[in-house]
Amino acid sequence: MEELTVDVLRAWARTALAELARARTEIDELNVYPVPDGDTGTNLYLTWEAACDALPKGKLTFGEAIEAFGRGALLGARGNSGVITSQLIRACGQRLNQNLQGDGGDRSMSEAAAFADALTYAADAAYGAVAQPVEGTMLTVARVAAAAATTAANDGKSLADVCLAAVASARQALTRTTEQLDVLRRAGVVDAGGAGLVVILGAMESVLTGRHVHVTVPARVEPRGEDSAGVDGPAYEVMYLLDAPDDTIGDFRRTLARLGDSVVVVGGDGLWNVHVHTDDVGAAIETGIGIGRPHRIRVTHFADQVHQHEPTPGRAVIAVVAGDGLAALFGAAGARVIRGGPGRRCSTGELLQAIEASKAAEIVILPNDHDSIAVAEAAATAARQDGIRVAVIPTRAQVQGLAAIAVHDPDRSFDDEVVHLSAAAGQTRHGAVTIAVKDAWTMAGRCRPGDALGVVDGDFALITEDLEAAAIGVVDRLLGGGGELLTIVTGRDADPALAAAVERHVRRDRKDVDVMVYDGGQDRYPLLIGVE
Repeated sequence: MEELTVDVLRAWARTALAELARARTEIDELNVYPVPDGDTGTNLYLTWEAACDALPKGKLTFGEAIEAFGRGALLGARGNSGVITSQLIRACGQRLNQNLQGDGGDRSMSEAAAFADALTYAADAAYGAVAQPVEGTMLTVARVAAAAATTAANDGKSLADVCLAAVASARQALTRTTEQLDVLRRAGVVDAGGAGLVVILGAMESVLTGRHVHVTVPARVEPRGEDSAGVDGPAYEVMYLLDAPDDTIGDFRRTLARLGDSVVVVGGDGLWNVHVHTDDVGAAIETGIGIGRPHRIRVTHFADQVHQHEPTPGRAVIAVVAGDGLAALFGAAGARVIRGGPGRRCSTGELLQAIEASKAAEIVILPNDHDSIAVAEAAATAARQDGIRVAVIPTRAQVQGLAAIAVHDPDRSFDDEVVHLSAAAGQTRHGAVTIAVKDAWTMAGRCRPGDALGVVDGDFALITEDLEAAAIGVVDRLLGGGGELLTIVTGRDADPALAAAVERHVRRDRKDVDVMVYDGGQDRYPLLIGVE
């Protein structure tokens, strides 16, 4: 690809999220700087996931898409590495949009030159957001990648070649971080945040070149001296969002630097994400109150981080289900179920009642429907005010929920559980077939009562005369992007021959795909279809 479009952004977002999920554990194991709390991979994944979730569906301009993606990263950033990554995303996106649209940029700039310039601008912005920049971190990796991209662009290279140059140099810079930062050398690791950035850039290379780029996260090497885990430092990590005037942030950042270290303040236009390691939690928050309104305040005691990676009792998974068969499937996998589905949306009150009835300190919610996600988020917000730890996995279809509950493990830590369930759901494409009940215009054209409709990833994708043709069409489109497992969930009034016909079609034409058929009992949709 030689053009930066909304489709390229969406593909990059999905690919990077999947690659961060794959590499998360390895990156966590590298995490010794700035504190050895073993969560950099998890924080990067959750930051990127927040950005992906904020990217609206439907038709968008590139500027609208990149603004939503960057704002999602800013609001959802976690940890030192996540906050810096959110700054890289926002700054890169803003500069790209300026360059490509001509708003303050050069209208004659090529896509390759615009991309290289945006990487440079983002690296500079990330350095500027950190009170005391340190070489041998993801900042260094970002700067080296940008410099290589600029050289390639100046040599007249294509967009894909500019990205190749950036990734290659980023990998080299990552290997050098071990020698640049003494704490990394003593532990025998590369910088964890830098490793995550290489994974993200590698995903862009995959999208632009059309070739899958597998980024191998470097393992530990022989430590050289005392292990870094014993390094002393501030006891707490303080993070919050801050509504404050832009012209107050310079002094604010310097004040925080006197209270602790690892100070990163990113954002703009009156909204900032603040991160600091400190022994004086109160002063760090009061400093924010002095210039604006802190909110979403999160304080982590590093000494407790060890325990967060141990199994925690008292966890419940709550799933919104659309049929009796689905209720049995989720229940057998360990979930508490609430009835929902087409024509019967669950309420915030019902979810809160289920949370209270579980008496669990940790809750995972699977809404399993696009319209139920907002309800689940509202219930989660209310439950958190009572001290309950709640995560909403944004499953938009029943089959995504089934994929998530299949990897549920109550013995995992809560953060690990959220990452695994999110990754399983996110890697599941979904579809369905139904019968039109009235005249309507759809994404696939005009339908009339009695037409068979095929749904792919939430949009009407095809209109046919019979359900079998629609079902096979949906399956072929879902499998067109690859897949290893096809899940078919039959509806309450579905003809058994329909699922059997689809299964025969797949077993005949795609022998590499496993097929599972379940009785779901849902209304309106004779078949729900998922591809993992």
